[in-house]
Amino acid sequence: MAHPLMPKATAVWLVDNTVLTFEQIAAFCGLHDLEVQALADGEVAPGMQGLDPIARGELTQEELDRCQADPAARLVMAVPDVPQPKARAKGARYTPVSKRGDRPNAIAWLLKNYPELSDAQISKLIGTTKPTINAIRDRSHWNTPNIKPQNPVGLGLCSGADLEKVIAVARARAGKVHAPGAATAPDGFVPPPEAAPTAPAASLPPAMEPTAPAMAPAEPAADADAPSVESVFGEQPSPAETDDKPEPGAA
Repeated sequence: MAHPLMPKATAVWLVDNTVLTFEQIAAFCGLHDLEVQALADGEVAPGMQGLDPIARGELTQEELDRCQADPAARLVMAVPDVPQPKARAKGARYTPVSKRGDRPNAIAWLLKNYPELSDAQISKLIGTTKPTINAIRDRSHWNTPNIKPQNPVGLGLCSGADLEKVIAVARARAGKVHAPGAATAPDGFVPPPEAAPTAPAASLPPAMEPTAPAMAPAEPAADADAPSVESVFGEQPSPAETDDKPEPGAA
């Protein structure tokens, strides 16, 4: 049930100008019976100026007379005949004038790091138009030399939750859904998982380290092409033949 815009001030006026019961006033104003009684006694909000609900269009005189004649009846809010303001249609996000100069930088950042975003998503997130997005993409924008990609969240053009939501929707449409919790670079690159560290080999004390057996020095292999002693000095006589021959100069 709807209640008056200023319930306590309305209750004060009804207490001072009508014979309604505290229960009727409390039900109409959305207050407790004891709270209405405290307002009537001046214990709560003393000196408060009452507001006429009839003059404000919240109550009709016929409804007030009906409830004053019947203490069990309940007041019903009057239907306002004043035209209500139309709800604003959903469109591009409103961007303050002081931050509109930062929109090209935010658009360039989104086009660079999240190419899967559509022009409609960027337009709704930043509050810009599709021709501006195409001009920045084609580098035909009048201020292209001065455009520097910057995060729109840091510029205050959107919130982090809105940005993550739009990116998740765009990746789901493009089939680039990644595992939750995976670390991603600003350009969407997913680094490979790091290899698990291996435990270092246990080192043994010097006394227990195995030692290689001592190897004898290898003899040089005989060269088959090298000349032999016999071929150089001729055939050498045996020791027996040398003892039988007389020494030179002996008789």
